[in-house]
Amino acid sequence: MSIEKKINSTYIEKARILVAEFDKTAIERDERGGTAKKERDLIRESGLLALIIPVEYGGYGENWKTIFRIIREFAWVDGSIAHIFGYHFLCLVSTQLFGSERQKEFLYRETAEKNLFWGNAYNPRDGRLMIKQADHEWLLQGEKSFCSGATDSDRLLISAKNVESNQTVLAVIPTSRKGVAAEGDWDGFGQRQTDSGTVRFQGVQLKETEILKHYLQFPDGVFSTIRTHIAQMILVHVLLGMAEGALEEAKQYTKHSSRIWLTSDAAEAARDPYTVRQYGDLYVQLKASAALAEKAVDALQAAWEKEWSLTEQERGECSISIATAKVMTARTALEVTNRIFDVMGAKSVSAKYRFDRYWRNIRTLTLHDPIEYKLRDIGNFILNDQLPEITPYS
Repeated sequence: MSIEKKINSTYIEKARILVAEFDKTAIERDERGGTAKKERDLIRESGLLALIIPVEYGGYGENWKTIFRIIREFAWVDGSIAHIFGYHFLCLVSTQLFGSERQKEFLYRETAEKNLFWGNAYNPRDGRLMIKQADHEWLLQGEKSFCSGATDSDRLLISAKNVESNQTVLAVIPTSRKGVAAEGDWDGFGQRQTDSGTVRFQGVQLKETEILKHYLQFPDGVFSTIRTHIAQMILVHVLLGMAEGALEEAKQYTKHSSRIWLTSDAAEAARDPYTVRQYGDLYVQLKASAALAEKAVDALQAAWEKEWSLTEQERGECSISIATAKVMTARTALEVTNRIFDVMGAKSVSAKYRFDRYWRNIRTLTLHDPIEYKLRDIGNFILNDQLPEITPYS
């Protein structure tokens, strides 16, 4: 029988020390954009990048509950840091999902020993990066978009098209390899320090031992396809944490800076019945989202522990649990970050506060994949007993 996994408070406290540092510069960094180099180095120094790595490979052997909670804690003050922290683990565990035992052990040990930060050049919808064989070696040529966390990373997870077979190839290379260039061209109005721009590859050499999988097929079972679930749960917790952080900032502003409306009978803004009601409503929505997120984490953790014995039915039910949490959290996060201005008042739109960063970040992330298709999958599951199609998003 599987022992129930719990959140490790030791690592949460370590993360909160980092949160206090991130909070000091969050507003200024949102305005500046670019790479959060100092903050990424603080994460490296913390040792938290090795959380999911098994103890026998030099890591801490932690569970997904602890990792998602830290993502949520980071997102309270900095959605970008939370995003790239989560994507580090998404890329890292891809070695376990797609690589050999030897590759997994080598990359896990190396990451734990050197505090390596992983970045992403995986985008499954961008087929411009090609791989070909020439003179007994593999070469990468082309580019990838939406490469979150690639800048200042130490290792890159890559997906590329084989020019001969047209099959997808997965590989891991050092980001510093000759011919790799992170362009720094991410110009989204939200998630401004996720470095989600373009990475270009100009004749980049690729060793056979760096290729995790030549063809994305799943003859051994569906376990490797839960990479999708991990990605979705990262987004859920970034959204949830940002919405919680936004409501907390709004609360402090309402209590200390908001002015009572001229026809209100209340003595102060925080006692206005209409304001009180809105806070209650937003709180209920956030608690419902958090409950669904926690249930989805339990489902993912259970799927992770089953590994290659995971069935398609179990995978599909996990997918539905995660989709349900994603729909609720995305809606709630947008609602919260829009309505906080109603309870803070006109002066809260001052640029010095940059309260709009919460909405901008959340609006950006909710466009990752449409929740309408999540609702379609949920509806087909409930009404027609149909499992979601296995895709990079479901």
